[in-house]
This record gives sequence, C-alpha cells and structure tokens, in this order.
Amino acid sequence: MFIDNIEIKVKAGRGGNGAVSFRREKYEPQGGPNGGDGGDGGDVILKVDKGLNTLSHLRYNNIYKAKDGKRGQEKGKTGKEGKDLILNVPPGTIVYDSTGKELIDLTEPESEFVIARGGQGGRGNARFKSSTRQAPKFAEEGQPGEEKNIRLELKLIADVGLVGFPNVGKSTIISKISAARPKIAGYHFTTITPNLGVVEYDQYSSYVVADVPGLIEGAHQGEGLGDEFLRHLERTKILAHVLDASGLEGRDPKDDFKKISNELRSFSKKLSRLPQIVVLNKVDLFNDRQEVAELMKYFQDGGYEVYPVSAITGEGIKVLKKELGRLINEYELPEETIDSKEDDMVVITPDFEDEEPELIVNKIRDKYYEVKGKLVERLVSRTDMSNDAAVRRMLHILRKEGLYEILADKNIPSGATVRVGGLEFDYIL
Repeated sequence: MFIDNIEIKVKAGRGGNGAVSFRREKYEPQGGPNGGDGGDGGDVILKVDKGLNTLSHLRYNNIYKAKDGKRGQEKGKTGKEGKDLILNVPPGTIVYDSTGKELIDLTEPESEFVIARGGQGGRGNARFKSSTRQAPKFAEEGQPGEEKNIRLELKLIADVGLVGFPNVGKSTIISKISAARPKIAGYHFTTITPNLGVVEYDQYSSYVVADVPGLIEGAHQGEGLGDEFLRHLERTKILAHVLDASGLEGRDPKDDFKKISNELRSFSKKLSRLPQIVVLNKVDLFNDRQEVAELMKYFQDGGYEVYPVSAITGEGIKVLKKELGRLINEYELPEETIDSKEDDMVVITPDFEDEEPELIVNKIRDKYYEVKGKLVERLVSRTDMSNDAAVRRMLHILRKEGLYEILADKNIPSGATVRVGGLEFDYIL
C-alpha cells in the first residue's frame, strides 16, 4: 500500500532515577553516599532508507516510544541508557510539527534526524555530598523525554516524471525503460500508486523515473486524488507528457496536452516552469505515419522536443532512454528556484524581555497561589515528591533563586496556601 502522508506521535525515553545508597563495608556500617546516576532515556531518530518509497510501514501504530533509562545503582554505578528508537523513512520525507512548521526535509540516504530527545538521567546521592552535607538522603529523578505530534509527508525524488491521462501507456513505458514492474491493465480510471524505476542508459549512468498515476481534469483541486500526486512531481527535473497519439479511445492528444498543462500550472507555478518534453505513444497503431509527423510538428512548433514511441512493440524506446539521460545531464536548476541560503538567511536575535520568567506567582483564588515557571518545571521533573529530603532541597533552591522575595512583593498574606509542583505549603511571614 502506498502511503505518502501520515501523522504519528513520538515519545523519547525518560531518564532513569538517581540512586540513594550508602557504603555498607565491614568496618563502615554507615559509610558515605555511593548512589549512581540514572541512565539517559533513548532518542527517537528518523533515518533515511533508500530502499523505501512509502510511509505505509508506519501506519500501524499511533505512538512510537524509545526505551527509558535505567535507575542508578549502588557503588556509584550509572544506570543503563535507554535504547534509541530508529524509524526508517524514504528519501524525500518532509517532517512537520503539530503547528505545521517544517522541521526538516530528509533527502540524503542514511541521513538521520533526532526528532525527540531522551530525558537526562537523574543524579545519584553521591553527587550531592559536600562539606556541610555528608549524608544526603535524596537523589534526582530522571527527566521526561520529549514528546511530539508530527506529520510526515513524502515527495518522491525522481529525475523524470511521466504525466498524462489514465491509460495512455505510462506504466508500460516505465516497465520498458527500467526494471520496475507496475500493474498494467487497460482501464479508464486512475491507479493509486506512483511507481519508481531506475533507468540505466549507459555503462556508468542512470536516472530515476516516476510514473505518477494518471491525472484527470480537476486534479489540482483533488479530483481523482490528483492533488496528492501532483506534489510528487515538484522534485523532478524534467516532465514527460505521455500522450496517446492514436486517439483510439476518442481522445485528442493536443487537447489532452493542454488540459494536463493547465492542471500543472494551476497546482504550482514551479511545475509549469520545469523543462517538458512530449512522448507520443502508440504510434504502431498508425497505418499512415504522416499523421504522426503532423503531430510531431505541432508540438515542435510549440518549442517541445517530441519522441514518437510504441511501448508495446518497443519502437523508439531506446532513443527515449538515451535522450532523457542527455536532457538530465544538461538540466540546470531554474534561477527562480535556486535557494540562496546565505542571502536569504534570517538571523533572529532573542528578545529576552519576552522570555518566560524563571519564577511566576499566580493568584488562583483568595489566599491560594501557584508558583510556575521554567525553574519550577525543571526542579519538579527531577524531584521525588515523596522524599522529604528531596522536597526540602527543591524549596531551598527556590528560596535561593528569590522565591520569598517574589512572594513578599506580591503582598501575599501570612497563612496563605502556596502550591508548587503539586505540593501545597503554608506561607508564614
């Protein structure tokens, strides 16, 4: 099954908790702390696999999760890191976040992109020993891994795109010029699977051809899933209009060409600017080849290179293979599509005044307040709220960071309840 658009949720592994332990040696029954750090959680990684041309293998699950890191051990042993989760995607996969912002365009084989980073492991109690704290009875909890909703969109990467109405012979042509073996039948409705074929036209040269399912009028508006297929042509270098020159089924090749050109232009100006050639198929059905010559002249007068072929008999196929290779080698990216990354680069200078403060105190109701902010989020994610020593450490850090001064500035009355990370405290002046 061909799938080129899919939404999934990815979740990186949580970091393992730090350990609380003490040496238990023969002559040191209450030795110093030796709790080890927790292991980091695994990442979720997207990796390009050139053997794939669909996203269908990712449609079975809604959530993909990496492994969590393991808890730290005694004797200072660090917990095992969580295993990364690698999701293979085909070349040409574009990654979007939940807002629709493009994160990356994955085109190079074997390239990788970390879409969700694993949480850092918590520090064991051995890390908190100091001259004034000889036996810390707390450790940090591991941080949660990143969690994201993403959309993957595939745009096939090919050098040549074959376009045309259904049943004009595109599938047969790609089967003749490459090793691709698409399903071929004489039906009048469009197929639903693009086909890719590698064409070897010289001893050391090759190119990729995409047989895009037959287009119909209104394709740019979604008729016959046309808008889904047209975007696969945006990465091609050359478009080859495949026309049924014989008119056997009552179609006029000149009219077909105009309609397909209009669909391309209506969908994307970029498509209409790509180099285009005309392939007149089914010329074997003509008794009088003068009609073929007149058709060729019509399109040549319009500035197009024209190649008469018969996909069934093989007539003209070798010439078409070679000429497509030549055109690809001569291809130059149109000026309007060239990215001048250095010239167009926008450098954004952060406005620190707009950043969220480390500590925020919000009044929820009378004599009830909540402390939020980036610092609170970091501390809460790494504090075992069931451990009194760990909670006291969290409050000590908040006090050092100015929480009491902020509460005083807010004129919070003595006896009010202050909520921090799910725990409630009485505020006493």
